[in-house]
Amino acid sequence: MITILENANVVDVESGTIHADRHLILEDGTIREIAEGKAPTLDAQRIAVDGGFVIPGLIDAHVHVTAYTANLGELPRQSPMYVAARTAQVLKGMLGRGFTTVRDVGGADFGIAQAVEEGLIPGPRILYGGKALSASGGHGDHRSMGMDRTDETYAQVSLGRRCDGVDAVRLAARDEIRRGAHHIKIMANGGISSPTDRITSDQFSEAEIAAIVDEANMADLYVVSHTYTARSVARAVRNGVRSIEHGNLLDEETVALMKAAGSYLTPTLSCFRALAEVGAESGFPKDRMDKIRLVLDSGIRAVELAHRAGVPMAYGTDLIGPMHARQLHEFALRSEVVPPADLLRAATSTAAKLVRLENEIGHVRENYRADLNVLTANPLDKGVLDGFAAHLRLVIKGGIVQN
Repeated sequence: MITILENANVVDVESGTIHADRHLILEDGTIREIAEGKAPTLDAQRIAVDGGFVIPGLIDAHVHVTAYTANLGELPRQSPMYVAARTAQVLKGMLGRGFTTVRDVGGADFGIAQAVEEGLIPGPRILYGGKALSASGGHGDHRSMGMDRTDETYAQVSLGRRCDGVDAVRLAARDEIRRGAHHIKIMANGGISSPTDRITSDQFSEAEIAAIVDEANMADLYVVSHTYTARSVARAVRNGVRSIEHGNLLDEETVALMKAAGSYLTPTLSCFRALAEVGAESGFPKDRMDKIRLVLDSGIRAVELAHRAGVPMAYGTDLIGPMHARQLHEFALRSEVVPPADLLRAATSTAAKLVRLENEIGHVRENYRADLNVLTANPLDKGVLDGFAAHLRLVIKGGIVQN
């Protein structure tokens, strides 16, 4: 089936310019042609864009699609089939917001990714890392202090898996690679949702981090690291981690280290704002709410430092439970310190480079995947991305208009 978009303003996200009065021919899931003026006569579905603005499909580089609840400790106690059904609802919502690709950094597996790829459930393309690797007592360990159970199985739904020591982390990384992971996620710092660690604690020795990076490199993959503090970020970057998640407590020295190493930063301001405002009522454990205050206000400063230093930043949200509905809020939160063109790149071309699909997605170009959004206003104008949902007219994934 061929679809033609007529009278479109095509946004070139790389140059930050608009190409007016274009038509786009979409065929077999790709953009076959972009040209000026009227489209040729073809047997095709024709859509009058009427001067709307065509941008690439959005990429969220930090999601947990199986986290239908804000109480992550509940996931292993649920039926995997029930979690899959709830995950389908989460994915449908993401696609409806204009996200055509997401990078899942803990929880999703080959089964849910394959279901989307085969069209069994509507949703964005899923680049999954399987279960995040965590040290015992780390951010991926959701046992309470009084719980000594060690009989969890991989089949239970969870965002992470425990592994300790160089040999064990190598084995865990190899297992996730065997299961088709697109990247390997590590918990290298304390976290908010975990019950027994501190935000300031480093997790995994540098030898363990280096071993995981080595395994990923051998498989031509890369490592994603959950990290808040400057010290934990520096430990990760020194040992070859490519993608730093959160980074709320960065300092100038560590930002310079990231820039020199070519590391990416994926801030997730929307997660902390949502947890602070509605976390408790959404089911997030109340005994962990105090942790949020340690990272909430520092996040925007970290974004400003990274932007000023030229560290590439991808769009990420890290939302859980009913807070998934706030997925587009990241635009407004970052807009205080990041201009519109760079904000749009974070959710398109920069994120595409991060996930190593820059020759397939993240741009409106011929021979790229036909993953597109049509907006009623120019996203390069200040304030438009802040109200993205109000301006979103069409979502197209693989050349098919989504309902």
